[in-house]
Amino acid sequence: MRVFRSIDEVPASFGPSVIAIGNFDGVHRGHLSILRDVCSRAGARGAAAVAITFDPHPLRVLRPEFAPKLITPLDQRLRLLAAVGAEGRGLDATLVLPFTRAFSEYSAEAFASEVLARTLGAVEVHEGDNFRFGYQAQAGMAELRELGRQMGFEAFTHPVLTLRGLSVASSQIRALIAAGEVSKARALLGRPFSIVSTQARGRGIGSKLLVPTVNLAPFDELVPGNGVYITRLRMGDAAGASCYDAVTNAGNRPTFGEDSYAIESYLLDFDPATAPEITPETPLDLSFLARLRGEQRFPSPEALKAQILRDVARAQRYFRLVRALRVR
Repeated sequence: MRVFRSIDEVPASFGPSVIAIGNFDGVHRGHLSILRDVCSRAGARGAAAVAITFDPHPLRVLRPEFAPKLITPLDQRLRLLAAVGAEGRGLDATLVLPFTRAFSEYSAEAFASEVLARTLGAVEVHEGDNFRFGYQAQAGMAELRELGRQMGFEAFTHPVLTLRGLSVASSQIRALIAAGEVSKARALLGRPFSIVSTQARGRGIGSKLLVPTVNLAPFDELVPGNGVYITRLRMGDAAGASCYDAVTNAGNRPTFGEDSYAIESYLLDFDPATAPEITPETPLDLSFLARLRGEQRFPSPEALKAQILRDVARAQRYFRLVRALRVR
């Protein structure tokens, strides 16, 4: 998948294109439904399948006090978009539009003309039925269809996907994750919620993994509500990564009187003999599978240690059951 960081990077000969536009935060099941349809339609029409996304999130420019923490920061979002596929083909390109105050003042007509028609050669545009665009969100799907008639593309509406009585929407998923409901969020995402970071400097695992505990570096985007979780940690790039079952505490460690947030993972299947060589730049991908309990203050370190052993036992049963079901 090609990535264009501005309309100036798009080749003059690019197109025709079948396009979906959105923040695509989370690249969740609703996004995937639209994007796979875009890939399928592009294949049928001999066109390029294109996603248009924005960086930063528009609210960080227009109303920063209301800007959400992201489920998937841009690099993670692009990796997920690159993995989208339908009927043997995926997205051909993603256009990342820098969202600035000046860009926010584009009229709907200017956006459709300059970005969709002229730059990408749109023949189809696919959107959710709540799609708004143009200065002060002045236009919706009715206006997009009319602009398409004038400029040579069709506009198609996709209804909001629902699952288990919940709307599959980024705002819904953010709320679930913030509340610690990572299992429900997983159902809407179509995969576990994960944080991609590095080890915490001065608190991490060093150049050689010697103890079965990993601390993530401070993370500025969305994190799950304080508590203890069953997790899976991948160290290193995908091709040569080492993976570990883990129990992870996300919170302030109140038993020790500390008031410093940390995401700390205890590795269940750690083996010092096969531990990887890592650096502070080694990517760590921590997936949250299920919540064990909320954050607690214990009367002593010994009481905390006893609870950790119970947490570990529950997590081990979880992984045994998962693997048994896979074998069947």
